[in-house]
Amino acid sequence: MLTTLKTAYTDTRAADLAWCLGREPLPALAVLDLQLHGHVMQLRLLGASHQVLLDGEGGHCSETVACMSGSSTPLPLGVSTLVDGREYEFAARVEELSAGSFAGRAQELLALVADHPHGLAGTFPGSPHAFTALLAQWHEGTVGWRTWHAYPQEGRLVTTRTCVGARRPAGQRPPGADGVPAQVPCG
Repeated sequence: MLTTLKTAYTDTRAADLAWCLGREPLPALAVLDLQLHGHVMQLRLLGASHQVLLDGEGGHCSETVACMSGSSTPLPLGVSTLVDGREYEFAARVEELSAGSFAGRAQELLALVADHPHGLAGTFPGSPHAFTALLAQWHEGTVGWRTWHAYPQEGRLVTTRTCVGARRPAGQRPPGADGVPAQVPCG
């Protein structure tokens, strides 16, 4: 689903993005409710980026990546932790693109997400390549999502990937605890 967000585009920077787990739902400009293999998921576009709410298998996960005033947790390159007894993996990267490459990449990503049944994208008025997009995925017992946050004024595209695995029984050792690297199946 593609929508034009009804808010003014503010001149934020990729470096202003912060990451947070467990935050209560914030006011959203657009929402997509999904059900993926027993998980209830809500993709939310905020005025300052995204929030994903996930419920299922006896647990809850809330991820927020946004320009949040007063946040002390900058956007990490990677996080691996437990959330309600489930493996949570987060990765982020920042691409720097030329103006021409940025426009082409923006069009490609918006086309990918706009018609996808598990996709939500919002463009900001006043800047044709300023957007936030989310795409939910399911792969072999793992629910996940990818996001793209576009900052055309500085030629930067922030990409994130999150995977939440199945609930782990109490006492079970996490993947990688035995010295063998954990496998993250979603891409």
